[in-house]
Amino acid sequence: MAKPWISDWRPDDPAFWEAGGKNVARRNLIFSIFAEHLGFTIWTVWSIVAVQLGSYRFSTDQLFWMVSLPNLIGSALRIPYTFGPAKFGGRNFTVVSAALLLIPAVLLAFAVSDPATPYWVFLVIAATAGLGGGNFASSMANITYFYPQHKQGSALGLNAAGGNIGVSSVQLVMPLVIGAFGLAAAGLFWIPFILAAAIGAYFFMDNLSTAKASPREQLRIAGRAQTWIMSVLYIGTFGSFIGYSTAFPLLIKSQFPEYASLVWLAFLGPLLGSLVRPAGGWLSDRLGGARVTLLNFGAMAGAAALVWQGLAQHSFVLFFGAYMLLVGTTGVGNGSTYRMIPAIFRAKATAGLAPGTPAHEAAVAVGKRDASAAIGIISAVGAFGGFFINRGFGSSLAATGGAGAALAAFAAFYALCALVTWACYLRTTGPVPSLAAARV
Repeated sequence: MAKPWISDWRPDDPAFWEAGGKNVARRNLIFSIFAEHLGFTIWTVWSIVAVQLGSYRFSTDQLFWMVSLPNLIGSALRIPYTFGPAKFGGRNFTVVSAALLLIPAVLLAFAVSDPATPYWVFLVIAATAGLGGGNFASSMANITYFYPQHKQGSALGLNAAGGNIGVSSVQLVMPLVIGAFGLAAAGLFWIPFILAAAIGAYFFMDNLSTAKASPREQLRIAGRAQTWIMSVLYIGTFGSFIGYSTAFPLLIKSQFPEYASLVWLAFLGPLLGSLVRPAGGWLSDRLGGARVTLLNFGAMAGAAALVWQGLAQHSFVLFFGAYMLLVGTTGVGNGSTYRMIPAIFRAKATAGLAPGTPAHEAAVAVGKRDASAAIGIISAVGAFGGFFINRGFGSSLAATGGAGAALAAFAAFYALCALVTWACYLRTTGPVPSLAAARV
């Protein structure tokens, strides 16, 4: 069993890291990934449940609302969740946040067991699945403290990818579980795993005394321009990932009803997006996160145009291949933007200080606390993109009968994100040239 609290934690000290620090960090990362993975499965389970609700005779737009609401609530919860590890301890908060996933799991089973359940009740219960969306912010904010600066891109990428794969696993496993045991099993199936995650976090994770901070101290980060710039970019990357992943099954069923039997293939999109996320972090550790992010937004705009072509030509092969490319590029962007966050706040905190001096070391610690607090706000605002994408598809289909208008708007937004990335983090002249020099 891990010690509940660790008071001496110096991951940027090579001797400390090799003497056992990396083993402690790895153990916390493993159990963090497990709990976060389950958070994502509960958060996105309605992407499959909505497809299975044909017997309730809901419209496509109504079904998109069921898929959208967990994204909306989960995004909002990420703001308070990001303060949890610093206020209560990473291990303590992981136990509680994992256990809370029992609420949407049990309520889902009750809702689908009664054919008379009204639409508004479905919406309320779908909204509780947003509890799983908050887990990401607390998990990422916590893991930031455990790893040295030069390993944060890879560590945060693995942590996020392990969680993101939860979208893929729920879309792969749930059709099989529902087919074998009925729709109520979409909630009941996860209960043993949720209990295992909470118990595992209790016995094998740690709280860091060095990560303690009050919510008031952390909220100061909301006054930084960089927090909001990165929030916009994260809408384009993670917001797109969660939005496209949860919309995929409904898009296949509504736009290609003749291929409805292939809805289960939707799991491949979030799986690809999750698996390439560490690659985005890895590339950014070597090339710079801003450079990777800029190129990736260009690729995302092109992929969105290809998806539109697949729909316009009613070519399932083109649509499916382009959609896979689109979700894959969101994964790369997730890794690169998350790599940028700690680098930006470290660069801002240590500007003008000589490396190796006490003042520089103190500034590094401040930069880590700022980055951890910023991650929560950025991940919260960014996740709202999942709501906008699902509502964009739903509204476009309801108004025009197609998704072309939504995809055009998404592509234009990616072009804007590319421009913001260049102007703020790659331009060598202007208001923040020091960040370009720091290769964030």
